[in-house]
Amino acid sequence: MSTPVLKQSPTREHSRILGIGAFRPDVIVSNEDVCQWIESSDEWIRQRTGIITRHRADKGTSVIDMAEAAAREALAGAGIEAAQLGAVLVSTVTHPYATPSAAAELTDRLGATPAPAYDVSAACAGYCYGIAQADALVRSGTAEYVLVVGVEKLSDFIDNTERTISFLLGDGAGAVVVGPSDTPGIGPSVWGSDGGKSGAIGMTHSMLDIRALSLAAEADGGLTPDALSGGPAKLWPTLRQDGQTVFRWAVWEMAKAAQQALDAAGIEASDLAAFVPHQANMRIIDELAKQLKLPDTVVIARDIADAGNTSAASIPLATHRLLKENPELSGKLSLQIGFGAGLVFGAQVVVLP
Repeated sequence: MSTPVLKQSPTREHSRILGIGAFRPDVIVSNEDVCQWIESSDEWIRQRTGIITRHRADKGTSVIDMAEAAAREALAGAGIEAAQLGAVLVSTVTHPYATPSAAAELTDRLGATPAPAYDVSAACAGYCYGIAQADALVRSGTAEYVLVVGVEKLSDFIDNTERTISFLLGDGAGAVVVGPSDTPGIGPSVWGSDGGKSGAIGMTHSMLDIRALSLAAEADGGLTPDALSGGPAKLWPTLRQDGQTVFRWAVWEMAKAAQQALDAAGIEASDLAAFVPHQANMRIIDELAKQLKLPDTVVIARDIADAGNTSAASIPLATHRLLKENPELSGKLSLQIGFGAGLVFGAQVVVLP
């Protein structure tokens, strides 16, 4: 007896980004504010990073809150209802729960139940990872429309007194809807990782460290963890980085990945209308543009000056701002590349919504 042939979902040839949304918290932290916590200056921070201000969410605003605001604008821009979503992907490393996922809660809030939902933990490359997956889901026929959100509340994981990364970071959310298209709207994804450099960016502690201290405190005469010197508050995981290692890797290796994304899409740098790299450092952005030999006609996103580094949210936030300030870019080609902790990276050429 022969094995029955399984049915397959009808596939689609192309996908594209149909709508985009953003959320920027109201609290603005200036370089002067940052210098209350670290020994530095506005001039030094501007020269080294290009950052002037960064947005940070207040205590009452969660990752889900920011993601919802950005998602609703993206849905409106795409002209679809949440109930039409075939999947919801949330790229974040700052949702405070390992489970349930931010995506599942967001799906319920939007009214997209029972769409499958999951989080993507790829740090600053998370949005590009999400786009790669959304493109595949749409073209495979698994979903007609996919919501991709990049959102971070990095302020929850900052030690304001340390100098390697805290002064760079901001909060925010960006979202897009990916759906079917008659023409190619998302080029082949170039993505990867280098776990051998995982120590270059990461957390100071794990939640297991806090658990171990709590158990030790309970066994030590009933002392509460906070009564101990160096208690759980001191072990709360905060972000650190080896700046020189990250800078060298980003400048030399990411220029290669960006060029590979151009080659995979079959275009030249001169065909681009925009370049939206991860907003990590203005010097990195400038060096990538130089190595790619981008012509003056290419508009380069420099959202970092006002928003800081927002990790997974940085590319959709920067794209949203770019389109708001340059609406004539709609429908034209943009090269986007994200890179960060892992170390991980992802890049695509996309047609701007």
